[in-house]
Amino acid sequence: MKLTPHSRLGAVALTGALALTLAACSSGSSEEPGATGDGAAAELSGSLAAAGATSQENAVAGWIAGFNEQQPGVAVSYDAIGSGGGREQFLAGAVQLAGSDAALDEEELAQATERCYGGEAIEVPLYISPIAVVYNLPDVDAEHINMSAETIAKVFNGDITSWDDAAIAAENPDVELPAIDIIPVNRSDESGTTENFTEYLEAASDGAWPHEASGDWPITGTQSGQGTQGVIDTVTGAEGAIGYADASRAGDLGTVALKVGEEYVPFSAEAAAAVVDASPRAEDATANRLVVELDRTTTAAGAYPLVLMSYSIACSVYEDQADVDNVKAYLTYVASPEGQERAADPTVAGSAPISDDLRTEVMAAIDAIALAG
Repeated sequence: MKLTPHSRLGAVALTGALALTLAACSSGSSEEPGATGDGAAAELSGSLAAAGATSQENAVAGWIAGFNEQQPGVAVSYDAIGSGGGREQFLAGAVQLAGSDAALDEEELAQATERCYGGEAIEVPLYISPIAVVYNLPDVDAEHINMSAETIAKVFNGDITSWDDAAIAAENPDVELPAIDIIPVNRSDESGTTENFTEYLEAASDGAWPHEASGDWPITGTQSGQGTQGVIDTVTGAEGAIGYADASRAGDLGTVALKVGEEYVPFSAEAAAAVVDASPRAEDATANRLVVELDRTTTAAGAYPLVLMSYSIACSVYEDQADVDNVKAYLTYVASPEGQERAADPTVAGSAPISDDLRTEVMAAIDAIALAG
């Protein structure tokens, strides 16, 4: 069955869509997707539609380009509509894959059984990236502004309203801070980035953040932007603004160094990877759901605890062999050292590659994808 973009996606804004489409013949091989008996790559064909997190949009563009070099006959598209929208589209059967900065919740996991033809959802963390707290202070001559989680929480909750507030000044004694209003900027859409950011604030701010972690921003009447680019554009357009976004999109904006223990740590791929390696699996994690419980309160030297892990979500069972082959081949490329290094390129996304140990677990989950019946 050759899939075409579903009509139900017509109402979704396609600004973030990524598509590469070429034609080739399909092999009827029953062997592992992407391989033939002589070790050469099998030619696959059809369409592979995905939707989800804007945070991994740049990485996905690189992954699609790299996969297309191997499998030009598979038309892969990614609609960057946000984590919540991606999960909704996946559970509705509109796409074969979702990208999400938050794992499926209990209700979504129940829906996944029906969507996955009696199988289950597979969740594998294939994009690891720090979330940057970005600000627009063009006259501040500092590589970074230092902030503890408590200070950041008070800024975004509206308790600290000026850049020269005593709390910020105390953490930046060598920085001349301007006496201008702080303009907090948040995501307007449901977002895994927001969920990770508020989870960090809730866990690490010593009670300064009075809200529960959520993918929806808990405060009304704020400045906001649609998607990652919307936040970046809003912060860029207003002096004194501060926001949060996937670090790969920070551009020329200033970024905050987070207080970790007794030091201040700026974001980096290495610092993000250090937190992931030190964090345990979630209580409900399984061999097919490799969900990590990130340690937001770590005091480990050089670690950056404001990190998102963006999951690739697939079905363990599909009803069409082409879907099985294409999903397995694409995710195998994304998880490969080549795919991870492509996303890690600073000109692509600057993400942190997964470890070899995690790759072994990820490949076991991908290999479990099978045909229904």
